[in-house]
Parts: sequence; C-alpha cells; structure tokens
Amino acid sequence: MMWYYYFIIVAAVIVLYIVFLFNSLITLKNRVENAWSQIDVQLKRRYDLIPNLINTVKGYMKHEKGVLEEVTKARTSLMSGSTADKAKASNQITEALKSIFAVAENYPQLKANENFKLLQEELAGTEGKISYARQFYNDNVMEFNTKLQKIPTNVIGTMLGFKEKEFFKTAEGERKPVKVEF
Repeated sequence: MMWYYYFIIVAAVIVLYIVFLFNSLITLKNRVENAWSQIDVQLKRRYDLIPNLINTVKGYMKHEKGVLEEVTKARTSLMSGSTADKAKASNQITEALKSIFAVAENYPQLKANENFKLLQEELAGTEGKISYARQFYNDNVMEFNTKLQKIPTNVIGTMLGFKEKEFFKTAEGERKPVKVEF
C-alpha cells in the first residue's frame, strides 16, 4: 500500500513539472509574439510615413523615378505575408530609403525643404526603433529556442507542439563592408 502513495507522489511531481515547463514555454512564446508585434508597430509607422516622403520628393526627383518605384513596391509587400516576408520587405525598404536620402544630396532645394527634413528625421527615428525592436525580438527568440533545445524541455516541448522561431536576419547586402571614399 505504501508504494501506491509513492507512485501518486512521483506522478504528481511529474505532472507539475510538465505543467511548469508548458507554462514557461507559453510565457516565452508570448514574449516572442509580443516582440514581433513591436516590430510590426514600427513597420506600420514607417509604412504610413513613406507616402508623405514620396509626395515630398516626387517633384524634385523626376529623374529618379526607379528609386521611388522601388520604395512603393517594397512598401506594398511589407504589410502582407509571413514574418520572413515582412523581414525581407523591411530590408528592401531600408535599402530603398538609403537610396532616396543619398540621391537627395544632389537636390539642394529638397534638402532645404522643411517637410523633407521632418520626414527624414521621423524615418530616422523610426529606423532606430525598428532596429531596437529587432534586437529585442531576437533576444526573445534566442531565449525561447534555447529553452526548447534543452533536455528535457525539447522532448516535452515537441510533444506539446512547440516549434523553434526564426530570427530576424539582416539582408545579405547589409553585411558587406562599407566603402568610404573622400
């Protein structure tokens, strides 16, 4: 009869341990989803600022139509698709915005335009927030994935249907060294 009580205690401890692991995985999964939603908020903010920037720049940059079309196309693809698709579109927009600001250097009237300056500052601030949100997201993904890869969580997590999350990665072109010429 005594072994029966030991069995119940061991079974209860195992069940409580599984519940603890499940709850900790849920907490980490929710942190990852929250971190992604923070990126999404900043991407939406940038998405909303881009039409104003394009309208401001349009009159000055008639010869740079390709750059503006690239920004518009990337903006359209930003708000649809999976996390990976949004990450790719975000990287495309970042590159396109860099092009616009580089080309704007050739237009002194545009650089002096107050609306352009304000939009440039807003976008620069938003880019900083996106960068921070990406870092926060990747930190949470790392914590979640690490927990999910450790024994015994990997066995229990797999049985409960948890899957590793993808990191927000930098576009290949952004990893290359920058050439600075004077």
